[in-house]
Amino acid sequence: MDNDQQETFRRLLHAQRVWDTALPAFDPAAAPRAPLPLFHQWFAEAVAAGQPEPHTMTLATVDDQGRPDLRTLMLHDADERGWHFASHVTSTKGRQLAAHPEAALGFYWAAQGRQIRIRGRVTPAPATESQADLHARSTGALAAALTGRQSELLTSKEELARVSQAAWEQAQAEPDAPVPTWTRYALQPYEAEFFQGDARRQHVRLRYRREEDGWATELLWP
Repeated sequence: MDNDQQETFRRLLHAQRVWDTALPAFDPAAAPRAPLPLFHQWFAEAVAAGQPEPHTMTLATVDDQGRPDLRTLMLHDADERGWHFASHVTSTKGRQLAAHPEAALGFYWAAQGRQIRIRGRVTPAPATESQADLHARSTGALAAALTGRQSELLTSKEELARVSQAAWEQAQAEPDAPVPTWTRYALQPYEAEFFQGDARRQHVRLRYRREEDGWATELLWP
């Protein structure tokens, strides 16, 4: 990379601004005693604020050498069992979770200057629930799952087109086609942090920690 290109990038990077809008107030003293109700509230407020794709999140795992890995995927639910997502058990994240069943989730909702960080243990759902999760989704989602080769090396675009077309045809003809490797997961949190940005950088950070008899809360320095 030449110096001119590097300098152009730096000027562009440094010219970016964040939170060019009025940010909501957040009073941690009025927060619920558990993280799930607050997540539900903030999610609804993110949708109302026009946040694009508020149901997307970053999932972080570790590999066999303890090296971190992450990717963006969709939230399928958030209930008393945990925060739910799905993938192939044979995918990179599926294999990592099988070996190291703890992970972290991250949500960033720029429309309100908010982020949520959740850490916990991940457990797979029964096969019947996983298949029901898949068949409640779109034809395109089923077709993608039917390829069954997530994270494998791709030898050519032609191979992708051929396999994808066959999967689309099967998904349309068999909307209940089983995909044994498709697995729904739930991350049961032991820690959750809610971050409310502030234009003067006096950010509010409320952390929930699971204890034997419920949740403890504490404030963190920005």
